[in-house]
This record gives sequence, C-alpha cells and structure tokens, in this order.
Amino acid sequence: MVGAGVAAVLVVAIVLGSRMLRDFDSALLPYAVATVFLAFGVAYRYTMWISAPGARRLFQQGWRTFLSPANFRKAPTAVPRMAATYLGFQKFLGARSHARWAAHQLVFWGCVLAALITFPLTWGWFTFTSATGSGPGYEMRLWGIKILGFDSLDLAGWLMFHGLDIAAVLVIPGASYFLWRRMKDRGAVTGQRFAYDLVPLIALIVISVTGLLLTFSSLFLHGGGYEFLAVLHMVSVVLTLIYIPFGKFFHIVQRPAAVGMQLFKYTAHKDEQHFACRRCGEPIDTTPYVENLRGTMRDLKLDFDTWAEYCPRCKRVLRGSAYLTHVKKGFK
Repeated sequence: MVGAGVAAVLVVAIVLGSRMLRDFDSALLPYAVATVFLAFGVAYRYTMWISAPGARRLFQQGWRTFLSPANFRKAPTAVPRMAATYLGFQKFLGARSHARWAAHQLVFWGCVLAALITFPLTWGWFTFTSATGSGPGYEMRLWGIKILGFDSLDLAGWLMFHGLDIAAVLVIPGASYFLWRRMKDRGAVTGQRFAYDLVPLIALIVISVTGLLLTFSSLFLHGGGYEFLAVLHMVSVVLTLIYIPFGKFFHIVQRPAAVGMQLFKYTAHKDEQHFACRRCGEPIDTTPYVENLRGTMRDLKLDFDTWAEYCPRCKRVLRGSAYLTHVKKGFK
C-alpha cells in the first residue's frame, strides 16, 4: 500500500509538473515509467526494512533525536555538518582507503549530477526551448516558468548541455576502480556475488559509456548508429532503475537514515553519557546507544543482551575463561 501510494503521488506530480503533460516528451516515456516503478520499489523496500525490530528502533531514535528542540539548541550545526561529512564527502571511507574514498566520491557525485538532470527532464518538469528551433540560444524552464536564458556555445551553456556527459566521465573511472578491485582483491573476491556486487558496477559503466557514445555519434558521426545506441542506453537505464530497490544500490536510500543514528550518538557524547565496561571499566559507547542495542537484542529474542555491557577485549577474555572452565577440563 505504501509503495502504491508513493507511485501514485509521483504520477500525479509528473502530470501536474509537466503542465498536464504539455511539456512531457513522449520519447522519454520508458524512463518515466521506470521511475514510477523505482518509486514503488523504494517505498516498498524501505517500509519492509524499517519494520524489522533493529531498523525500526534505530529509525525511531534517529527521528526522535533529529526533531528534539533540546538537541538543536545544544548542537545547532550538527545536522548540516553530519550531512556534509557523512553523506556528501563520506569521510568515514577515507579511514579504509584513500583510493576507495576517491572512487566512491566520483561515483557518488556523478550519479547525483545525473539524477538531478535526468529525473526532472524525464518528468517534463525541466524543458529547454529555442526560438529558432535549433539554437544556439535556449531558455531553461521549470514547470513552464522561465528560469534563465543561455547560449549553448558559451562555457556555461556547454556545461548545461553536457551535464550528463560530465556525470559519465566521473562515474566511469570510479566504477571501473571498484570493478577492478572486485576482480583482484582476495578479500572482495571471496564474498562477492555476481548479481549483487558486479552487476551494479557493470550497469553504471554501460550507462555511462552508451551515454558518451550518443554524444560522440551526434558530434562526429552525423548521427550514425544513434538510434541503436539510444535504445541500448534506454534499456540499460530502465533496467538499472528497476534494479535499484532490490539490489546493492538500495543502500543509497538507506544511508540518510544513518545520519539520525550518528546524531543520536553525537548528542549523547555531548552530554557525556558514557557506558563503562562491566569488567574493566573502560568506556564502550554512549549509554543510550548501549541501551538501544540491548533493547534491539531483546526484541529479536536474543537472550545474551547482557554481553553488550562488556568491551570487545573483555568478551574475548570471558569466552576464553569459559572454554577453559567448561570445555578444556573435559579432555585428558
């Protein structure tokens, strides 16, 4: 029901945003239909995800912290700062590998740029019109309202016309690095699955390459092979959009929810609510976070939630002691 509702809202938004389909390009219908399926799939998967006990508890805590006036007064810049560092620049990836961080940034910003251009154009919200029919002067309109006029031969106009090409140039090296790593890194090879780990990267590369080939065909081949490339590009984009909610790309939708959890931990740190290990006394994490973890374990009917009160080192020591006491003594 949630998925169908979100898909219906998007259909209404497309109709209204394109001025009752007057600005809707029928040639882009397959893309628009794919985005409706995308909206349904994302809403469906997201609802199923937050219905699980662990995700539901974290989701509720994140929103409770985000909407708390007291937390806003204590840390008014925390949300934009975390959104920039955790979602935008993903600084946590730099601790793993600078190369992986750089590749992730290329893929991330390339996909963001492509989405910001493609979705509004597909829905008929953005239009580019020319009084002469072929330029070089164009008008950019949003919902039928003129935003600006530009010359497609100027630098700014060229960047607008080739925004998707720029996005493709960003995505190709980033996705290629991850594909190469998947082929060479022994740790990655061990646990990877073709449909889950490799197909998304291949899809990004195919979309980007075919998109660049469309530009190459129109500029240097006088449109030679354009129709075939257009169909190939459309098929790759449509299948990828439908795949997003049910594959690895779904983490793109999940990631913003993690900002709420980071804020939850951050505000507890500001209040100096640290939970100490029951054995050695060293701080484990914030008290609300440990209590939240124990509550989740109880929701899942895991009867060892008290172990959350011990640090990793003490857990290993206690397990070793239990092994020596109850297992090893049985050997002769």
